Amino acid sequence: MAAGALAASAAAPRIAAANQAFRPSAEHGWRVFEVTTRAEILKPAGTTRAWLPLPSIEEGAWIRPMGNLWQGNATSMRIVRDPVYGALMLQAEWEAGQPAPVVEAVSRFATRDRAYDLSTPGKPAPLDRATRVLYTRATELLPTDGLVRQTAQEITRGAKADIDKARLIYDWICDNTFRDPKVQGCGTGDISAMLLTGNLSGKCADLNALYVGLARSVGLPARDVYGIRVADSRFGYKSLGKSGDITKAQHCRAEVWLSGFGWVPVDPADVRKVVLEEKPGLTLQDELVVQVREKLFGAWEMNWLGYNFAHDVVLPGARGPKIPFLMYPQGETSAGRLDSLDPDNFRYRITSKEITAA
Repeated sequence: MAAGALAASAAAPRIAAANQAFRPSAEHGWRVFEVTTRAEILKPAGTTRAWLPLPSIEEGAWIRPMGNLWQGNATSMRIVRDPVYGALMLQAEWEAGQPAPVVEAVSRFATRDRAYDLSTPGKPAPLDRATRVLYTRATELLPTDGLVRQTAQEITRGAKADIDKARLIYDWICDNTFRDPKVQGCGTGDISAMLLTGNLSGKCADLNALYVGLARSVGLPARDVYGIRVADSRFGYKSLGKSGDITKAQHCRAEVWLSGFGWVPVDPADVRKVVLEEKPGLTLQDELVVQVREKLFGAWEMNWLGYNFAHDVVLPGARGPKIPFLMYPQGETSAGRLDSLDPDNFRYRITSKEITAA
């Protein structure tokens, strides 16, 4: 067994659910969660490898990683980091002939709700040039030219301030996209295909990626934030939380950099999730949706772990191709890359629990 540091700490007492409105606030205080990811390779072949995403984002105001422990029967297990975005992952490798490969990681982290008063600009530290370049550039699935830029320019025509452009794009996503429950996993994030075909349906990795690509194409630094839900919502939205077995609770969010505010949280994909899943027959005009739409431009409830911001990820030591983003456990044998959404060949289970004061 190999192990890293895992801080021992307890969260502040939980706040009772306020079922009447979605009002994330830093005043709710810090909560501590523990997430366990266990992966098994059911059909190993030759040298076999796995990569488990770990908490990589440390922002003092809203998320603080507290360490990782890991164990398994792998020949080697180590934490590795994507050199471009800093995404952390546990890499495990088994030699040919190793039966029943298994690896498990336990991660602890603290979170606090995020909420911005966007009516009152402040003086955040300026965004350095390298970061601005990184989060305005195109990726393989997020082009910033052609139809993407044309669409964004039409959406933001006449807007001068960053915040006005960001809000117009957010509203356009809410008004024109749809959540498709038939899409596998969280989607692929291929925004060019969405715009070219006119099919603006998908899930969070599609809809929030579309927000990020449109924002970048008109000069707004923006980024996808890939993660997983870890607890039920305290605000009465059953569609916006998951606890216990969170194996299928992955969720991609987005941030946009705005002058006078810094990195601002947004989540238009969850607006469409509420419309589809909260209760039958909801529309954008229902008060339940109106409330969450207003709050999700500038606020996140932090019943969620943010893993990383990474795109076009090269898995260290992998023989197979890069992946569009790192939000699911990954596996590979000599026969090729395993399908993270195919439990018959690559089995994993992710669970969460809140660590409360003794």
